[in-house]
Amino acid sequence: MTELSAARRALVVTVSTRAAAGVWDDGSGPVLVDGLLRLGLSVTGPWVVADGDPVAQALREAVAQEFDLVITTGGTGLTPSDRTPEMTRAVVDRVVPGIAEALRAHGVAQGIPTAILSRGIAGLAGQTLVINVPGSPGGARDALAVLAPILAHALEQIPGSDHPRT
Repeated sequence: MTELSAARRALVVTVSTRAAAGVWDDGSGPVLVDGLLRLGLSVTGPWVVADGDPVAQALREAVAQEFDLVITTGGTGLTPSDRTPEMTRAVVDRVVPGIAEALRAHGVAQGIPTAILSRGIAGLAGQTLVINVPGSPGGARDALAVLAPILAHALEQIPGSDHPRT
């Protein structure tokens, strides 16, 4: 794994109406913050927002602030209020389907068959990579395991960097 530069800025956004209202503790956001710090990124957050339109607003603000990476946690399930993928799709310009597919496949490989129910997506909004991950601490840890080996390469490619020659 290539260590990421601290010059790369990441934002964690926790999507939970209950956590945003202060009636539920955010368990997955801090896991992601810690993991991204360990990978060498400069990390902001977690920003905690309610499900729905506040997710799109947070993503647009993150893009405006030129974060390199935004990871959302929560709002990817099947309940009526789980709308993170829809809000993300409204903000991203290009979808990167392999990331979301790898996240789901990893969960299934870890013995969690319900991982296939996550509707999370990943994509580019301008120069910002946005990735939806499940809203549980275990889902956040699993996402970090999947993302750690590919984030440096992905973030290097986004501004047009060439592949290193060996």
